[in-house]
Amino acid sequence: MDYWAPKIAKMFRTAFLLLSSWFIINCSEKASDTMALPYYNAPDFTPVFIQNEAEVKEKIPHTIRDFSFINQDSALISQATIEGKIHVANFIFTSCISICPVMTKNMKLVSDSLKNDGSVAFLSYSVTPWIDTPSVLTAFKVKNNIRNPHWHFLTGNRSTIYALARQSYFAEEDIGFSKDSSEFLHTEHFILVDKTKRIRGVYNGTLSLEMQQLIEDIKTLKAE
Repeated sequence: MDYWAPKIAKMFRTAFLLLSSWFIINCSEKASDTMALPYYNAPDFTPVFIQNEAEVKEKIPHTIRDFSFINQDSALISQATIEGKIHVANFIFTSCISICPVMTKNMKLVSDSLKNDGSVAFLSYSVTPWIDTPSVLTAFKVKNNIRNPHWHFLTGNRSTIYALARQSYFAEEDIGFSKDSSEFLHTEHFILVDKTKRIRGVYNGTLSLEMQQLIEDIKTLKAE
């Protein structure tokens, strides 16, 4: 009995230490998984971290302004359509043969993972709206096998789209922010916007690796 007592005690201590280590690691992982996303309040995309939600309205006044365009089905899509939803925006044109096909493919990766989730919308604004009519956008959507009903390809007034891209979404960061509506808009950025119309993430739409981060960040926003 005296021989086994120290060994049993040692086993219990080892088990306790292992259990404690697992608990600490597990809690740390959960904490990192639920870490709040930053806010972006300026075109230079300097992240602003706020723990107290009551401070958001005071410190993050910038929001995506209201908009109204038509989609590939000639249906009116406005801020009211996505009110209270998370959305991801990008800016493309159907005749683009450089970065747009890659961006569309990568956006589809994200869209397909959430195609049955009505709480997340995808908005692809055309930067050549005089070419990308609803019928052209419909053909583009079919060509790319896009079936998510919450992904809208939008067309409308050029200057209105460009102003929204540069002044609301900061689509070209601080460089694009200084341009006017006469200068062609071309950006690889995907912009993540939360339910309160505030920017919470920016991603390089040509990099498939960043799409997994975007998916995870959408999950984080949904949990807020």
